[in-house]
Amino acid sequence: MSATQPAPGPAGSPTAGYGRFAPSPSGRLHVGNLRTALAARQLAEATGRGFLVRMEDLDQLRSADAETIGAGQLADLAAIDVISDVAVVWQRDRLSAYAAAVAELAPLTYECFCTRAEIRAASRAPHGAQRPYPGTCRDLTDAERDRRRRDRPAALRVRSGDQWISFDDRWQGEQRAFVDDFVVRRNDGGFAYNLAVVLDDAWQQVSQVVRGADLMESTGRQIWLQRQLGLPEPEWAHVGLVLNSDGVRLAKRDGAVDLGELAELGISAEQVRAGLVRSLGGPGEPIGPASGANPAGPGQTWVWHGPGSLS
Repeated sequence: MSATQPAPGPAGSPTAGYGRFAPSPSGRLHVGNLRTALAARQLAEATGRGFLVRMEDLDQLRSADAETIGAGQLADLAAIDVISDVAVVWQRDRLSAYAAAVAELAPLTYECFCTRAEIRAASRAPHGAQRPYPGTCRDLTDAERDRRRRDRPAALRVRSGDQWISFDDRWQGEQRAFVDDFVVRRNDGGFAYNLAVVLDDAWQQVSQVVRGADLMESTGRQIWLQRQLGLPEPEWAHVGLVLNSDGVRLAKRDGAVDLGELAELGISAEQVRAGLVRSLGGPGEPIGPASGANPAGPGQTWVWHGPGSLS
């Protein structure tokens, strides 16, 4: 079986595929993460899909704490009744699949020796929050590549054609994303997030991607990869971010924002779950199958004013 093709589903696996929640084991999940996880679980159930959790640990491969942190995340998810229907996959076990896909993409890739500072200095005005790659290394001669290899290792970028890709988002409506020449293998030999997530979703038969709206700008790149590799395109549903009272994305510095800290204030996991479900619009609309591209509920930002927001 090709490394980019879907794996056989487990016995009784849903014909509609799976929804998923895919955290990075870098720290304890806060209420914003837990809210997205609940949205993913509930939407999968409402649309007749299974549900899975995957650990996206590409950036923690050398971390001795990743396994412990991941186990803690899974425990917090279970406490709010977000449990994977299948065994949890870690990206560290999928490296050979990513390498095979990079080889498959070889006719469309080129070496890039640019630093981030060089890209910032050379690139034109950003598209939203994304600063597109300016194409500096796209057409280097063989002699130029040989010289630059002596100075620094190369990353691999795809030749995307600098294009716009349109897609429909269940909660954010019609979207357009700019696709530049993005990295699929870093200059340290590690594989890029966009490549790994596309391969993992196809291999695990994920047909519905629910995640935070901060990841929406990466959707165009992922659709480009899916089309180049002949992989199915899932339904997209981006959840509005949780903001603090200053309108800034919620972070650990904003006080009691995870299950452990909230428990110290006498707030149980069940109470956290109930409050987050209310913030999403409840178990029916707009989580349910009839919601369509509805910007209400899960698609809106939710302002966290402290634990009282769960009441």
